Amino acid sequence: MSSHSGSHLSSGGGGDDLEASSSVRGTAISSYDSARGERQFTLRAVVVGLIVGTVVNFSNMYFGLQTGWVSMMSMPSSLIGFAIFKSLAHKLELPFTPVENVLVQTVAVAVGSMPLSAGFVGVIPALEHLLNPSEGGPIYLSTSKLVFWGFGVAFFGVFFAVPLRKQVIIREKLKFPSGTATALMISVLHGREERTQSLQTESRRQSASTILLAGIRDVENTSIQDGSGWQQKTRMLFYSFAVSGVYTLISYFFPIIRDFPIFGFAAANHWLWTLNPSPAYVGQGIIMGPQTTAHMLFGAILGWGFLSPLAKKKGWAPGPVSDWAGGSRGWLVWVSLAVMLADSIISLAGIILEPFIRIVLNKRNAQRQGSYQSLPDEEPEVGSSSRFPGLRRRKTPSKSDDPEDEPEQDARPEDLVPMPVVIWGLIASGVLCIVTIRIVFGQVPLYATITAFFLALILSVMGVRALGQTDLNPVSGISKLTQLIFALLVPASNPAAVAINLVVGAVSEAGAQQAGDIMQDLKTGHLIGAAPRAQFFGQLIGSVFGAIISAWTYRIYSSVYPIPGPLFQVPTAYVWIDCSRLVYGKGLPQGAWGFAVVFAAVFAGSTVLRGWVYKDSPWIPGGIAVAVGMYNTPSFTLARAVGGLVQYLWTKKRGEREQTLLVVLASGLILGEGLVSVLNLLMASAGVPYFGRGVSGGV
Repeated sequence: MSSHSGSHLSSGGGGDDLEASSSVRGTAISSYDSARGERQFTLRAVVVGLIVGTVVNFSNMYFGLQTGWVSMMSMPSSLIGFAIFKSLAHKLELPFTPVENVLVQTVAVAVGSMPLSAGFVGVIPALEHLLNPSEGGPIYLSTSKLVFWGFGVAFFGVFFAVPLRKQVIIREKLKFPSGTATALMISVLHGREERTQSLQTESRRQSASTILLAGIRDVENTSIQDGSGWQQKTRMLFYSFAVSGVYTLISYFFPIIRDFPIFGFAAANHWLWTLNPSPAYVGQGIIMGPQTTAHMLFGAILGWGFLSPLAKKKGWAPGPVSDWAGGSRGWLVWVSLAVMLADSIISLAGIILEPFIRIVLNKRNAQRQGSYQSLPDEEPEVGSSSRFPGLRRRKTPSKSDDPEDEPEQDARPEDLVPMPVVIWGLIASGVLCIVTIRIVFGQVPLYATITAFFLALILSVMGVRALGQTDLNPVSGISKLTQLIFALLVPASNPAAVAINLVVGAVSEAGAQQAGDIMQDLKTGHLIGAAPRAQFFGQLIGSVFGAIISAWTYRIYSSVYPIPGPLFQVPTAYVWIDCSRLVYGKGLPQGAWGFAVVFAAVFAGSTVLRGWVYKDSPWIPGGIAVAVGMYNTPSFTLARAVGGLVQYLWTKKRGEREQTLLVVLASGLILGEGLVSVLNLLMASAGVPYFGRGVSGGV
């Protein structure tokens, strides 16, 4: 599940900014020119991208089922790809180029993001394990149907995003901070010093932002030229990967180490206050940053330290605290869901209204410019005032002289995706999506499927724009908005209303996620000079492979481990199905309604304050972060808070230097546990014994 916040509009002024923007435009122009002799699409880059993406996919499936957190890993993918080719340099006939590196990370992201895009960490577990018989469930899907479903939602967002590229990247020049940071990483790795300098300027002009549960933190202001070479980063990645992998292997044999009673056994046994000292979750906290992890910690204290004991004492949640049905854990989900809905609706409303607000402001500015303003002596004037000799009236309202208003140079026509391919591909992918839903989920009526498809296209535009401005793709908010809309279209009298609501929400999430992924990669390619056509086909290949790998991985995990269970708690699945029940007025436990309304109102106000009054103030908690802290058990949140503290102390001591090294460290910690968890999976399926009680083997 991906998080989001209000849009942030970067601004600049003065000669330095104009000079910087010229430098960046020069980078875009020279990048395409300098890459003309390079091979844009190579089999070796695709193969390496598939390998790296598979590792990311395993990690995302593992952590997504645990806590709902999914990371795109764009920068680590480019680093791993570079390290692989660098180690094989003596055997290569042609050197590994920057545009090939762009292709590697494009393919890797397409493969790695599929657990979220196809709903394998949210909607699918909800349909298979949480849907009640009275709601038409449970709906079990065979592995072949899971693959077919993955194909159905994997492509239309990609085809639809291609025409948007010219508007948001070439004309509007939206920042896409993670895409810019990845381009900066690639330019440094390949020794393109002149491009690196310009990209550092572009990166410094971004705004700090965070991606929760489905993305990577903006690493703008990263000075990769910190005296450390690619060897140092590769060693850091390897060592952190090894440390995390060893911990994961040990945790299989001694599962008790995953729940350390940091506040005593009473707090651990009765109220679930434990610490999971997983290096991977510390790494997640490093990537999320201190602000986000602090807000998550605030949510954990608010939910598990105050609301959970209150619900237990009042008798609203009489069962064991860990029980989703009758305990305070399930009760808390409703309050956190209300916070998420409030934050999502307010944030998406801001994205919708922003273009209209800009039009009004631009008209006002144009009217002011059409009256009196400073003009060069050689420009014609219409009257002047002796009282204000420096002000003269233009004949017509002036157009902005800011070079930032000029569109950037695009790739050559032969390097772009042909429009007939886009049109026919969008039609074919739309038909595939509709047919897939009819075959896999026959209870979804045809009108709902078609409506969901076109609604997904519209909402994906919002997701792309939010991602370009803030580095946050609000896929969770988009899916929740879809669920609210379809509660009005599909009557509650339909016995499969909840199941239908889940499926249509998944379609919207898939479209927004796929469109955002390819657009972030296209921004990287634009700054490096990679052909959009090559990236487009790389994304399609990665999506096909990712759908197959994700279905296979999910089915194996769900066969070996209980879902939901101690290891895979699938909190995102509970959020999905509870949202569907909420919009139909079902399932709200006693006492939850009042707190849900109050918390929704409070965090709607906080979202407004963070988005428009006090821009991204660290002292105003973000609704999504607080909600995540509520519905995840404290063990994960505490580990992430440790990571946020590490990031804070690192930055305080070293400033903005060596930030990339820290991101590489965090990525290694995440990937290590994600990959070695597959080994744990194999041991659990083989019945390898372990010591003590815990999560291994489904205990």
